[in-house]
Amino acid sequence: MTKRKESTFKRLSSGQMNRKQRRDLGRRLAGSDPGLTIVHVNAGGVDVGNESHFVAVPPDRDTNPVQEFGCWTADLIRMAEWLNACRIDTVAMQATGVYSIPLYDILSGHGIRVVLVNAHHTSNVPGRKSDVQECQWLMKLHTYGLLRDSFRLEEKMESVRTIWRLRDRHVKDASRAVQHMQKALTKMNIQLANLISDITGVSGQAIIAAILKGERDPWKLADLKHEMVRAKNPSATSRRWT
Repeated sequence: MTKRKESTFKRLSSGQMNRKQRRDLGRRLAGSDPGLTIVHVNAGGVDVGNESHFVAVPPDRDTNPVQEFGCWTADLIRMAEWLNACRIDTVAMQATGVYSIPLYDILSGHGIRVVLVNAHHTSNVPGRKSDVQECQWLMKLHTYGLLRDSFRLEEKMESVRTIWRLRDRHVKDASRAVQHMQKALTKMNIQLANLISDITGVSGQAIIAAILKGERDPWKLADLKHEMVRAKNPSATSRRWT
């Protein structure tokens, strides 16, 4: 039984290509016909930017196969309509943070499958791309199935993750704010944290509010503690909390 030959993509991703094979593949990709199996006939490429996006389609689909579109919504819709007119059903673009999110949503809404590519994966593919634009290079690699689609959550889970990340940031910011409060009190030699474990509680906030209003009598401040707090008022003999 003969062993089934793996695809170029699988050999690239698994690192099974030696230096000579990678160099040969790079030369083939630099040519107009690499001699590889076409996986996506109607493929395009998008170079995502913060101000504009460059889009490439096969040369036989339009007299101007590389076009630039703005980042505003109207131009993104115009891009999707142009890709549909060029009979493009899938495009590849690098996942460039938040810049690719609106573009992904609009293209997907127009029935175009978007393949989000990790920039590290494209660098693993040999070959020079200085003589062509980035969008043309992505289109060529996507046409021959040499790019891996990145994982993307479903729309509902994406919303949940956004809310969860926002909550996590608020919790961390709140913790840093409490640390700043404790540091400020310590610099003023107010050792409130040694007696009350949580200065953000009822007792801590009441004492801090009284200090901000000008109260400086330690015994009056101590009387503001909640009855559930273990720390007791200093006695006449010890003059310290137990």
